Amino acid sequence: MSKTAVYDATVQWKGDHWGHVMMGNGPEMPFSAPPDAQGHAGVLTPEDAFVAAVNTCIMMMFIWATERFKIDLQSYECRAEGTKLIELDRTEIFTEIRLWPKICVAANGAKAEIVERRIEKALQSAQKYSLVANSVKSDIVVEAAIQVIE
Repeated sequence: MSKTAVYDATVQWKGDHWGHVMMGNGPEMPFSAPPDAQGHAGVLTPEDAFVAAVNTCIMMMFIWATERFKIDLQSYECRAEGTKLIELDRTEIFTEIRLWPKICVAANGAKAEIVERRIEKALQSAQKYSLVANSVKSDIVVEAAIQVIE
């Protein structure tokens, strides 16, 4: 039987191109449009939040997968970049989110190539089970740099 869960966020206009977001899990912060859209620098933007949502969700699912596959994760860091297409009529869409995870794991006596295949499977599972990745139209491309410590 299917279940549902509800998440909430409340936004409030603060004048000019400023807003304040209060997320259901507790965090609150100012936000704005990006500077190239009459916004302000140095604060959260909807575009930043979108790319970060994909990146953070895939990371959390990767951690889940490494635990499930008994991979000895030593470190994980991932830069993500969203490519936005601006049409002639000024409509916009993110066409692609590209992630570059840097992953370091301990082999713990296993052959490096076997560990790398398990990591690749964990990355595939992370993307497959990511709520956010499954909820966007954008193509999601993962180009991992994997280091196996013998």
